[in-house]
Amino acid sequence: MNSVGGNSVGSSSVGMLRLAALRLVGPRCATPADAVAVLGAAQGQDLPGVLESIALRTSSGDVGEARQAFDDGLVVRSWPMRRTLHVVPARDLAWMLPLATARPLAEAAKRRTQFGLADETVERAGEVAREALAGGGRLTRAELAQRWADAGLALESSHVTHTISVLAMHGVLAYGPFVTSKETQRSGARPSSPEQGLVLLDDWVPEPRTLDREEALAEWARTYFTGHGPARRQDFARWTGLPAADVRTAIDGAREHLVSDGAGMFLDPATPERLESATDPGGELLLPGFDEFVLGYGERAEILDAEHADRIVPGGNGVFRPTIVRDGRVVGCWKWAGTGKNRRVERELFG
Repeated sequence: MNSVGGNSVGSSSVGMLRLAALRLVGPRCATPADAVAVLGAAQGQDLPGVLESIALRTSSGDVGEARQAFDDGLVVRSWPMRRTLHVVPARDLAWMLPLATARPLAEAAKRRTQFGLADETVERAGEVAREALAGGGRLTRAELAQRWADAGLALESSHVTHTISVLAMHGVLAYGPFVTSKETQRSGARPSSPEQGLVLLDDWVPEPRTLDREEALAEWARTYFTGHGPARRQDFARWTGLPAADVRTAIDGAREHLVSDGAGMFLDPATPERLESATDPGGELLLPGFDEFVLGYGERAEILDAEHADRIVPGGNGVFRPTIVRDGRVVGCWKWAGTGKNRRVERELFG
């Protein structure tokens, strides 16, 4: 693995290079599916926000195209790591799941004992889901919960969420195309927010990409550092939740595709060129709250002053506010204010 720029990444800041790697400055991706493939995974618990994040990385910037990628079966939303919803390339989910779900599944099993949900209930829920979705079916979360209730499974709302996530980590379910519930269809009401249908992963993605474990680990490291670098080994470990031995295997397997900045960070050798080709790379960017520029790293000192960390996630409650980025650093937060023609961006700058 070669080095770049001696002890640094040349004259460019880490934050600026990350913007280029993340396709937020410089050449954008041709399609939403390409954007998700570059990222490898994009944190997706805020569905409208992740659609915006994907669109920002495409040449069109069209959120509608991002939605269409789900409808076309090119990307899905699931729990491939850290018991956190992510958007991933549909064909890659099958090889991702075995890598980093062992710990989350073990933690989920402990939680079930705490709130009194039997393993047998989850297994039965999986059987009902397979029956309800067989042959290409798709149901909203509420509709699947109703099927479980009809089958005699009395699941509270938190139990439904838990059960869906566990079945998803086992590769049974995934969030696929956008749907309108039958109740909304009957009422003629306009859906208040986009909603995805749950599908059987094997039916929705009939030709998954297959990799053996070492190949999959190397591919994950290559994808992460190509789409996020410069980043540290610790950033990759935190992002995936992989144990230390797997992190070493992954990075060793990806070394031929990466360069080092000489200070413990890895990146795609093409990233500096991407940054150089960008017009106005230091201009203002308005990013959704859970964008990978903030969430994709364990250490944020390169992009955010420590005294402002609680401004983007008040109280450490895990809810990240939309951020303003200039010159590769987070300099404030923003939100929409007003409605209709009076709708405007309201900025809250730090300092």
